Amino acid sequence: MTETITTPAHKHSDINVKEVVSHCANYKGADNKRSAFQLITTLSLFAALCVVMYYSMNISYLVTLLLAIPAAGLLTRIFIFQHDCGHGSFFTSTKWNTWTGRALGILTVTPYDFWRRAHNKHHATSGDLDRRSIGGIDTITKAEYDALSKRKQFFYRLYRHPLVLLMIGTPLYVIILQRLPYNQATGFYNGYQSLSVSSIWKSIMMTNLFIVLIYGTASLLIGLPTVLAVYLPILVMTTWLGGWLFYIQHQFEDTYWENSDNWNRQEAALLGSSYYHLPRILQWFTGNIGLHHIHHLSSDIPNYKLQDCMNGMPELADVNRITIKDSLQSLSLHLWDEDKKQLVSL
Repeated sequence: MTETITTPAHKHSDINVKEVVSHCANYKGADNKRSAFQLITTLSLFAALCVVMYYSMNISYLVTLLLAIPAAGLLTRIFIFQHDCGHGSFFTSTKWNTWTGRALGILTVTPYDFWRRAHNKHHATSGDLDRRSIGGIDTITKAEYDALSKRKQFFYRLYRHPLVLLMIGTPLYVIILQRLPYNQATGFYNGYQSLSVSSIWKSIMMTNLFIVLIYGTASLLIGLPTVLAVYLPILVMTTWLGGWLFYIQHQFEDTYWENSDNWNRQEAALLGSSYYHLPRILQWFTGNIGLHHIHHLSSDIPNYKLQDCMNGMPELADVNRITIKDSLQSLSLHLWDEDKKQLVSL
């Protein structure tokens, strides 16, 4: 295992992997009281805001849509709790993680057990060119792109266009495609690893059932148009925010990709994930997930300990640090150049 990692020169960071792993170990494990407090306060705020949105429709639907912005932030935070449950880091009890994650999946319309399996596969293969899998954004190499037919090149460019990938693709995937027990590749890469239908069928169908029961009951009480008018904008904005976060966590110029022979899990976790430096309020809404290099290296650190972990080793703040301004430049990067070891533009 490589002990010392030197990031690209402009990142100004020399990191000893063993020291980082040892440091992160001090922050592993859930604090049940802290997790419960996060859960109760955030759910209460979210429920209250949904009620205010409902009554705001009597004033102006524009007000309702404006209120959907902070509500989407809260739902993103709720998804981070579901995400932590999937890593077994939100509660100390496996049972509590599982059932909390499943319950939150009704709000986020994301089948918990299916998503957990897909996301853990992403963690296990991230940055490995020979094991690209479900749970990530499809990325191909420059050589692979050149070998595609003109038709497939066009569809890859279309797939990677921000409007298609983020604005249309994320709501489509979360709200519609996650209702189907289907998780095949886009077809740009032949070695794509997916999950079997039998392993995800129950999770998806049970989530669909509870979505119908809960939102159907709400529709009987206040009307389906009202439920859609209040909740659909929250969902769509949440998918935009979540999709963007997931994109920038791994899609940046100096990220990490290697073939299996040279791939190292800890290097891939630390160098292939960004530190998305956000204003404090946005960091709160996004549950510290911007500290993604720490999360990928030690996924059993709960969201509320990630900042403490970085504060305890300040050098981590220099690894793959990306500001909001920097992140916008990543939208033009689509291919991995194996010679330059960088993501490059088409």
